[in-house]
Amino acid sequence: MSAILSTRPLGFVWHTEDPFLFCVHHDDAYPKGDEGFRPVASLAGRDLGQDFAGIDGWRMYHGREVPGFPQHPHRGFETVTLARSGYIDHSDSLGATARFGRGDAQWMTAGRGISHSEMFPLLDRAAPNPMELFQIWLNLPKADKMVPPHFTMLWNEGIPRVHAKGVEITVVAGALEGHRAPSPPPHSWASRPDTDVAIWAIKLDPGARWTLPAAPAGVNRNLYLFLGGEVRVDGSAVAPPTGMKLRPDAAVLLENGGQPAELLLLQGRPISEPVVQHGPFVMNTPTEIQEAFSEYRRTRFGGWPWGKDDPVHGREAGRFARHADGREDRPAPSVSVPKH
Repeated sequence: MSAILSTRPLGFVWHTEDPFLFCVHHDDAYPKGDEGFRPVASLAGRDLGQDFAGIDGWRMYHGREVPGFPQHPHRGFETVTLARSGYIDHSDSLGATARFGRGDAQWMTAGRGISHSEMFPLLDRAAPNPMELFQIWLNLPKADKMVPPHFTMLWNEGIPRVHAKGVEITVVAGALEGHRAPSPPPHSWASRPDTDVAIWAIKLDPGARWTLPAAPAGVNRNLYLFLGGEVRVDGSAVAPPTGMKLRPDAAVLLENGGQPAELLLLQGRPISEPVVQHGPFVMNTPTEIQEAFSEYRRTRFGGWPWGKDDPVHGREAGRFARHADGREDRPAPSVSVPKH
């Protein structure tokens, strides 16, 4: 019996399974930036405020000057943002701010409600500013949908990377070969010991072979081949961009061909509750969605303490996080995992 239960091509938004809500792979070849972190390029022909066309290999998204996502609300789920290259400037309705990138991840529990902005400042004025990130939405169970909002920074230096011959696995969530990812926020579905949530980014050199270990029965397990050439997955040839639903309780041999290849694993025990989503809100019933919109219109989830909808931080700010309680956070010493 094949370990691959089904396959589907990858679009801009990737299909996911409970407990994940969706995944987007943003990959933008931004040009050099000006003194205001704006692209040094004409914006003519772009639908500013709603630019997803990918003209010249990059998007402004909802940004009108700096690319990114100006203030917008969330309730009832979590965002996991893995910044592989470039930088993200975070600001939120609780008064917290951050700049992260180049391997860092931010894990944000929206809970009962938060507004935040995610802007992509183009800091390099002399060279292009490539930006690549994954944004993953992870659901919350009914018991935790109204917890206080909270974010945790997973700095690049503290995220384990497990190596084998020609293989690197970045463990953003879960554990592999005794190496455990940093703790997610306290009310995350991933913080429960029996949910088996894993988020792993897998790099395979040409000719590399690696066996994805089996997981407990009952979890949903999806593997996404998004970059490179053909990879044999449990003996079947798979070409990118392709998503695969895998049997969770089977070890799966990955055999790469002649090009570097990259895959993302999303795995977790399903929450198995009703999901009602409308835009940025994910609840269990339509009534709860209506309540979310009503409360946001009334309170703005704490208001917006910044002078503009798309704030960015200073050029020399570096990577940092300043939380709503005033606590400051910066990258920790790196985790070294020996090759074997």
